[in-house]
Amino acid sequence: MSFSILGTGKAVPEYILSNDKLSTMVETTDEWIRTRTGIHNRRIITTETMTELCVSAAKQALEDAEITAGDLDLIICATMKGMYITPSEACVIQKELGASCPAFDVNAACSGFIYAMDVADGFFARGKIKHALIVAFDNLSNMVDWNDRSTCVLFGDGGGAVVLGEGDGLKSIFLTARGNTDVLYAPRGELTSPFETHKGERPVLHMIGQEVYKFAVTNMVRGVRKVVKDAGLEQKDITHMIPHQANIRIIEAAAAKLDIPKENYVINISEYGNTSAGCIPLALDEINKAGKLKKGDYIGMCAFGAGLTTGSCIIQWNK
Repeated sequence: MSFSILGTGKAVPEYILSNDKLSTMVETTDEWIRTRTGIHNRRIITTETMTELCVSAAKQALEDAEITAGDLDLIICATMKGMYITPSEACVIQKELGASCPAFDVNAACSGFIYAMDVADGFFARGKIKHALIVAFDNLSNMVDWNDRSTCVLFGDGGGAVVLGEGDGLKSIFLTARGNTDVLYAPRGELTSPFETHKGERPVLHMIGQEVYKFAVTNMVRGVRKVVKDAGLEQKDITHMIPHQANIRIIEAAAAKLDIPKENYVINISEYGNTSAGCIPLALDEINKAGKLKKGDYIGMCAFGAGLTTGSCIIQWNK
């Protein structure tokens, strides 16, 4: 026994930072960003808090699943940086929901949502839980260098949530990690201990774009091929393919090597940019609420992120 997805939710900040607005902050243009990334707008937290948005997505997912917070046996938040170093963002979400169950965070960067589902699957497999809530959200606007156009144009804030229940919706899942602190990383920042002598770097994202591109395309293709095969399917059976929304060029390069029809790809990078772990559940909720999901549909998901991590899975929609 594994799980099925019972409900979905999403949350994004109200403030929209367009390419034109961004071009007044850093040396860039709308055309430069669009042609290289596919991004037009991104959402930025201003008056809201990350927790408020996480809780909003969670409440939507609970409502969609037709259960209450009291029915939850587990809460996992996939994020790189919650509101606190400790407690975990999952514990803060639990408090706001009024739930009473184990809660913890998972940090696998942009692959975090798929990592969290694999963790939850272990609890279901052992018969430990009947319902789990996964919230995947990242607040990357406070992790980028707003003077560095190679990174600040890419990222936005936002995410989504799913409620999982007992079922057979998970058909296959595959995770990888390759330890790397050079290609994509964000240092901890200034240290407070008087006993450590090395100086901390600024706690902003650093990325070698070309290396990330090569890793992403190669491993997205490999991951999708593996989970499709492990699920006993063919690529043409995938009804909806939700890739990590990092860069339209990465998505198109990977898609060109796969046999999944282009019209089956779910792409919303234009309006949200890269929301890290939040990308996939955000897109999933949009197609769910738009009525595009039908019972029996096969949904492919794949992501990559700092670590370097990857995650791919096949979910059958049973709702």
